[in-house]
Amino acid sequence: MWFRPESEAPPTAGLPLGLADLRCSSAAPLTALAATWLGVEEVQLECSGTAALTVALTALAGAAPGRREVAIPAFTCPLVPLAIRRAGLVPRLVDLCAGHFDMDPQRLAAACGEQTLAVMPTHLGGRLADVASASVIAHGVGAVTIEDAAQALGARIDGGYAGTRGDIGFFSLAAGKGLSIFEGGLLVARDESLRALFRQTSKRIAAWNPGWELRRSLELAGYSLFYRPGGLGLAYGGPLRRALRRGDLLSAAGEHFSADFPLHRVGRWRQSVGARAFGRLPAFIEATTAQARSRVARLGQIPGVHVFADEGGTWPYLMLRLPDEAMRDAVLLRLWSSRHGVARMFIHALPDYAYLETMPGGEDVPQARDFAARTMTVTNSLWLDDDAFEHVCAVIEAVVVSH
Repeated sequence: MWFRPESEAPPTAGLPLGLADLRCSSAAPLTALAATWLGVEEVQLECSGTAALTVALTALAGAAPGRREVAIPAFTCPLVPLAIRRAGLVPRLVDLCAGHFDMDPQRLAAACGEQTLAVMPTHLGGRLADVASASVIAHGVGAVTIEDAAQALGARIDGGYAGTRGDIGFFSLAAGKGLSIFEGGLLVARDESLRALFRQTSKRIAAWNPGWELRRSLELAGYSLFYRPGGLGLAYGGPLRRALRRGDLLSAAGEHFSADFPLHRVGRWRQSVGARAFGRLPAFIEATTAQARSRVARLGQIPGVHVFADEGGTWPYLMLRLPDEAMRDAVLLRLWSSRHGVARMFIHALPDYAYLETMPGGEDVPQARDFAARTMTVTNSLWLDDDAFEHVCAVIEAVVVSH
């Protein structure tokens, strides 16, 4: 591990790709490898995690036309409500447990009823949500549970893998994720009738698009070259610092999303790249987990700083909650523009994105807004060495103590 002044640590610990991953020789199918690893009968590949969610919701909406609402946390990726609306459905926002990213069970129960099609517990940043409680509430009103495991491929929960504990689950293979084909998504379901419905729906709404696949293939080739300490300054760090100088926080966090996101099939070459890299994923998760355990303990020594942790999750980054927004912003002022992989998850609670329309439940989400105001992330990349990590800790400690 090393870190030079001209090097850049990524905001998330993604599995690097090697030149050998890009060769054109055959490999076992990515979907078969993923299904075996996750312990499920079948995995469906889509062009993004958002696309996987859209396919699932579109299929469910057609099968249950009387149900139009999907209950989601009021703090999550803005692409989630965009996907729900793309499927012709309505996102219903649920406030969080105090000081946490998971949905408040009482609020969730009150939000669900005859109109509820699905409930979406969300594993945020590799940390685990309470899928069991969400499922009890969903099934009690005749809805299904869709596990958002976009950021948690490889996490373990309730004796299995996150994403396989609900009725349906999906994962992201986007840039910077534990496994990436630059953009991709995996979709799983317990019931074969649902899997068949998802396959049919995907064929209908996600056709082959050579233009998009060429673009993603070129981006994947670039990712394999630049997702490393010497290249991230150009591909990530430079654009980040320019956005911060403009005060454009959405660009800094990569959150200028559109409802017109692509839906198309993934080509064979990108699938084979993911398949060849897949064999290194378990060891990578083990290494980042070992690093995270020691670093969580160090951050936990700072007064007033809460570090989210659990036994089974993965560790793309360390998620911190600071005592108040002023302290969080003071830390980010010193560290977000640095090369140390410090960042924010999502800039706002969902009701506060100007490009998202008004959503039911969004009028009363104080805990989601508080969570957005007080949290930040520190990368768990193996490229951030101990000296650089200690500098991050020292800055956080100095800010908290001075306030």
